[in-house]
Amino acid sequence: MIHVCSLAALPDTVKVTGASHVLTVMANVDQVRRPQSVLPENHLKVQMDDITEEIDGFVAPSDSHIEQVLNFVRGWDRSAPLVVHCYAGISRSTASAFAAVCALNPHRDEMSIARQIRAASPIAQPNRLIVSLADRALGREGRMLRALDEMGPGSMLVEGRPFRIDLD
Repeated sequence: MIHVCSLAALPDTVKVTGASHVLTVMANVDQVRRPQSVLPENHLKVQMDDITEEIDGFVAPSDSHIEQVLNFVRGWDRSAPLVVHCYAGISRSTASAFAAVCALNPHRDEMSIARQIRAASPIAQPNRLIVSLADRALGREGRMLRALDEMGPGSMLVEGRPFRIDLD
């Protein structure tokens, strides 16, 4: 099971879910404190800004970031949940969780995953660049982007509420 949350909700989400792994995808990863119950090797911090194109002074999501994310989730043994978070729990984390579910379930329909994300979080707004890079890395031939388009924009809120995505 994958749980998605904001930075503010990270400690409680890890505690409540009993998560063994944490994936941090945000700009200032140094401000993130690993929950004590999570082993250091089970926490990956990927530094990127929540942007969809190159902008001077910012770190756009890249193939290298997606490769790190995919390798990390593929190494997760799934014996306990994984928590994916960004700053607000709306864009980078939802896109990374979408990529994780697609990577771990190569035959699962992208649209069904996107529908589950939308049902779980009306404010989810997966970062389009992250989804595009993951789609290409996973050989999904644009299906992840089409699912994102079908999902539509999320409701406008400042911070997301934790939610989960089932793997099957």
